[in-house]
Amino acid sequence: MTDVAQAFVPGHLTGFFTTHSDTDPTRAGSQGGGIALSTGVTVTVHPAEQVEVVLNGSTVEMAAVERVLETLKTRAVVRGVTDLPLASGFGVSGAMALGTALSCNAAFDRQLSTNELVTVAHGAEVQAGTGLGDVVAQARGGVTVRLEPGGPHHNVLDGIPANRRVEYLTLGDLPTADVLGGNTDPIDEAGTQALSAVVEEPTMDSFMRASRRFSRESGLLTTDVREVILDANEAGGQAAMAMLGKTVFALDSALSEAGHDPTVCQVHHAGATLQTPHGV
Repeated sequence: MTDVAQAFVPGHLTGFFTTHSDTDPTRAGSQGGGIALSTGVTVTVHPAEQVEVVLNGSTVEMAAVERVLETLKTRAVVRGVTDLPLASGFGVSGAMALGTALSCNAAFDRQLSTNELVTVAHGAEVQAGTGLGDVVAQARGGVTVRLEPGGPHHNVLDGIPANRRVEYLTLGDLPTADVLGGNTDPIDEAGTQALSAVVEEPTMDSFMRASRRFSRESGLLTTDVREVILDANEAGGQAAMAMLGKTVFALDSALSEAGHDPTVCQVHHAGATLQTPHGV
């Protein structure tokens, strides 16, 4: 056992998805498509007598992280640091869960494989109701197409090879549990159509078109998000709504050219990784 361990997990923007429930949380999840971001969450784990979860300096309750700790039979202080907006469609909860699993495995010498740790984190987030597909996409990195739901032992993943600048603009939060706890039939129908379109044409242009159509047909598109998307489209770029959050994301410089002041990052291809802790 070491004194401390640390992991970096990329943020994740989902363009479209379907929901799949199962009594086994490792089989539950989503199909869909999303982008792993170079901006993410750095998670540090210290063995401790009492469990504590801290995000950007504030103690928080985060069920997915607590479930990971319970599954791995560990007591620790988990500290997350991120520049990503919270509850806005960036997969922060999934990143915290996955970063905790990776770091606990190192700090407590649990000797689990990558797939086993991703399974633990995925199942924890599904049970917490805070996400269905972020963890598996964050573990892989890149532009991920989730062809089948579930954790690593059940899902099927593909991807779109792309190395693009990504811009995003957040207009507010949209709690994931509120959406996933309601009627998801319109979401599933729109998500199935979006996935079929991207599988037929696995390009970033197709991904963005499918994501825009999904947000409209699923009923999730808000008026303020729609206005920003139209700004980008009128400027000759491509933008879409991040799921689930009141966030607009765009490729290249579409939001900047439309007169907005977005945050800029890149597609992150490496997925979640352990790091050498600094400043701890």
